[in-house]
Amino acid sequence: MIIDHWNQLKKYPLGKWIFSRLLRRMVPYSGTIYPAVDVLEPGYCRVIMRDRRIVRNHLNSIHAVALMNLGELSSGLAATASLSPKIRAIVVRFSIEFIKKARGTLVAECHAKLPEVTGPIEHEVVVEVKDG
Repeated sequence: MIIDHWNQLKKYPLGKWIFSRLLRRMVPYSGTIYPAVDVLEPGYCRVIMRDRRIVRNHLNSIHAVALMNLGELSSGLAATASLSPKIRAIVVRFSIEFIKKARGTLVAECHAKLPEVTGPIEHEVVVEVKDG
């Protein structure tokens, strides 16, 4: 289970970095934004994304798809960390609201309080992505 791997690695000086590296390899598309997992607990996740040229758009701000990728990754980790290893989840829909252009280092935070899962359900979680 992903939370077990996180708990094992976070104890070590480079544990968060190693976990984030392994995550990028396991989830190649999300790895393209080079996310750094900072906190992972059942129902909560904080992921950091540095501002780099590769994630910028023609308006010199961070591309909308990179923002969505960051949000989807943090929500998926928060939700997955709170589920039993016997349960699988998949995103079926997401939406995004842009308040302003994003620049600089971004922090995505997700609180995902999931109900008890006894069968197929849909549950909405919210992610906030903030820049400096």
